[in-house]
Amino acid sequence: MAFDACMLSYVVGEIEESISGGRLDRIFQPERDEIVLSFHANGKDFRILINVGSSTPRMNLTSFKIENPASPPMFCMQMRKHFSGARLIGARLPSFDRIAFLEFECRDEMGFRARKNIIVEIMGRYGNVVLTEGEVTENSKIIGVLKPIDFSASKIRQLIPGMTYTLPQDQGKLDPRSITPDVFNAAARAADPDSNAEKFLTRTFSGIASVNAREIVYRASGSVSASVGECGNPLRDEFLRFSEKLSKGEKKPSLVTGEDGLPVAYSFMELTQYAPLECERFDSVSALIDAFFERRAKEERMRRRASDILRILGNAKARIEKKTALQREELERCEDGEKYRLWGDLITANIYALKRGMTSASLPNYCDNGEPVEVPLSERLTPAQNAQFYYKKYAKSKTAKVKLAEQIKKDADELSYVESVLDALSRAGSEAELSEIRAELYESGYASRMKNYSPKKKTAPLIIRYETEDGHTVLCGKNNVANDALTFRTASKRDLWFHVKGYPGSHVILVLDDGEDTPPDGAVTDAALIAAHNSKLSESAQVPVDVTRVKEIKKPAGAKPGFVIYHTNRTVFVDPDPGKVRSMERTGKQ
Repeated sequence: MAFDACMLSYVVGEIEESISGGRLDRIFQPERDEIVLSFHANGKDFRILINVGSSTPRMNLTSFKIENPASPPMFCMQMRKHFSGARLIGARLPSFDRIAFLEFECRDEMGFRARKNIIVEIMGRYGNVVLTEGEVTENSKIIGVLKPIDFSASKIRQLIPGMTYTLPQDQGKLDPRSITPDVFNAAARAADPDSNAEKFLTRTFSGIASVNAREIVYRASGSVSASVGECGNPLRDEFLRFSEKLSKGEKKPSLVTGEDGLPVAYSFMELTQYAPLECERFDSVSALIDAFFERRAKEERMRRRASDILRILGNAKARIEKKTALQREELERCEDGEKYRLWGDLITANIYALKRGMTSASLPNYCDNGEPVEVPLSERLTPAQNAQFYYKKYAKSKTAKVKLAEQIKKDADELSYVESVLDALSRAGSEAELSEIRAELYESGYASRMKNYSPKKKTAPLIIRYETEDGHTVLCGKNNVANDALTFRTASKRDLWFHVKGYPGSHVILVLDDGEDTPPDGAVTDAALIAAHNSKLSESAQVPVDVTRVKEIKKPAGAKPGFVIYHTNRTVFVDPDPGKVRSMERTGKQ
């Protein structure tokens, strides 16, 4: 886990520096394992994000604007009862571990001053948030627990309201902030010289993540997999420098990104072990944590919230693909129809030479210079009946070809629709957008596979507004329902319509000014960039985008949401530019 006690110690220091004495204004719980505390201090607003889940555990000052759920969970209500309006008087680590104490001055039910605390334990799947009252000591009383632990869950440490709070059992590791050369040498002598140096550091010293231990080993030996014996005294010297940085609070928050632009690792110090990958610097540890989890946390949150939709669409896609494969196999078998017609013709032409009881006959093919063709016959049928048998098989295969082609086309349209919903889901960023996608699937007949779903009151479709560099307005649908509403109800017939060619994506409308017939090339390019960004090809190069007038767009009767046809268009090619598209987006939805 990259978020270790080292990172937490720097975060606690930033909280102390920025918020100490500040008032806790708002508390909300967007996820089961996630809590956001909003403070006002020194004329500014601050937010502390606490996540004690197993996938993205952390605590930091955040700039994220996280959606507040409509109905707060019970634990959130309990926190509001005890801590609303409280003042933060201190933040500290009781030991060098992933446990932080946030101490508050509150008012009790009678209006008297009281001390209460929020204890954050970031320990993987054992992470927790505990509320206590009084001084934070071994005798402080628990008044609330995010994940209660009773005797059936643990016989060693219980966390139940009414009991006294105790720290987790000490693992006997050394505090890395107060290590002397003699102490390190003694620990190194006691270790197996052939043992992995990284494992030696994480087993011996508390609160050090593997990424930081590997960095120490790499700086000491030039290899992340060196043994204790191979590192020798340079390992001690590097560790003492590491210890000094922790003690003095020195930091160089760094984020390493891969060739695909995705974050690889982060630390409070510069990570040289990943060279030549790019290493980005940050002004604060909290800003670093925000940057690392920005995409990862969003995808994880939306994946959990959209699990029912993903299951439905995944099953539908697999079903359609399997069905289509079987239909194509059957269609290939229908190609034998011409053979059956030929056999029927040859039997009819040579019926005088055939008799009942024959199992086959070699008949001349007059369409192929009289080359003989071996024709199977049923001994139970007369020659005429054998001919009729093959004519019927030919007629059946001919009909099947037409029906199968129609069904394959129908299934292809359904698969295209499912992929368009998946594309819209990949770009959904809020519960409101997920709700609209669920409503769309309900209207399309998928609600029977949604657990506990009931249709909700219809709201305005989600349409995002952009503004090009020259001031033109561009509108973009967030899903298929919004696409239909935008194209057929919001847009004017003379406006320009954009859509990525041949792939799922949003409908995009370039709104023309009064009296304007041909917009500037720059506005067209900007609108095409928006269409490419809001499509399945958002990470590709030279994306083809079709452009036409809205009046050219038609919707076939009975078509799925978002499906349209057009015949008059031109195609422009653009390279997606997420930064530019974000700069053109205007706050609020149309």
